[in-house]
Amino acid sequence: FMRDRATQITLGVFAGIFAYCLIVLRTIRSGDEGGFVPGLAVSFVVVLAMGGIGILIFFIHHIASSIQASSIISSVAYEAMSAIDRLFPEQLGQEPDEDDGDLAPLLLAERNWQAVPVRGNGYIQSVDNVALLHLAREHKTIVRMECGVGDFVVHGTKLASLALADPPEKEVIAALQAAYSISRHRTLEQDCAFGIRQIVDMALRALSPGVNDSTTAVMCVDYLAAILARLVSRNIPSSHRYEEGELRVIAIGQTFISLAAESFDQIRGSAKGNAAIMLRMLGALQTISTLTASPVRRRALLEQVQWITELAERTLESPHDRTRLERRLARVREALSVELE
Repeated sequence: FMRDRATQITLGVFAGIFAYCLIVLRTIRSGDEGGFVPGLAVSFVVVLAMGGIGILIFFIHHIASSIQASSIISSVAYEAMSAIDRLFPEQLGQEPDEDDGDLAPLLLAERNWQAVPVRGNGYIQSVDNVALLHLAREHKTIVRMECGVGDFVVHGTKLASLALADPPEKEVIAALQAAYSISRHRTLEQDCAFGIRQIVDMALRALSPGVNDSTTAVMCVDYLAAILARLVSRNIPSSHRYEEGELRVIAIGQTFISLAAESFDQIRGSAKGNAAIMLRMLGALQTISTLTASPVRRRALLEQVQWITELAERTLESPHDRTRLERRLARVREALSVELE
């Protein structure tokens, strides 16, 4: 609310008018003191008051518009896309580097890992990756994250592990804990999945039996498609961070596959018998598929198509709806033509 520019301008204007009126009121003196009324200043107060009424009318209209479902969904979506631009600025060349846990040295399992506990309760809002690299280089060790951005952590549980023979010193523990920003709520600073989570929650409420608002759910699917379309062509960094050929940090991060599942899995589960949502999801997957040539990501999209197909076969009773879905499926499968290896 306070980040909204219109809200900031309105509060600033009203605070300024109020302060100016107090100053003018202080200069007015009664007749016993040799009466004085600053005519120009008082006239300007009247002008400011009329302007304040106009600002109030604009603010009421702005609030009425901003609390509509379409405005909230689009606002969250654009914040999520801004986070994607900030976190994954690089475009893909040929094929993305998806999660590469299998590339870790086999000897990692044989190392002696020392746990670093969480300090406090809350959600991990951000992680200072530069600080983690510096700490690992300084102590010639490996930092393995046990919790990622967006996770809820409990005081005393494992936050990260260090590949050390002996328990780390208090200074090392404090430095590692300081690299994590933990607070009461999630943010989009380093957590684009949070934006997706908010839109999915709105879609689930819209599809609930008590609301049954397919229009809002369709808007949610459309904006989820826009978010994934922004992400599908981006290079997501490896979870294994090297420095001068040495493995230093094993991070926990999002992948395109996990974010696609976050976007569609729960909505699909609530779309039983709803042909409009299934058709919209298929259209979203088709749109996203046109923006990537990566076999890994196209295969993930094809899996989503297959799960929607299975849901439609179980829950759609109308022959007309089945026919519409089959036509759309044919187009989507053609767009997603990829050889499964």
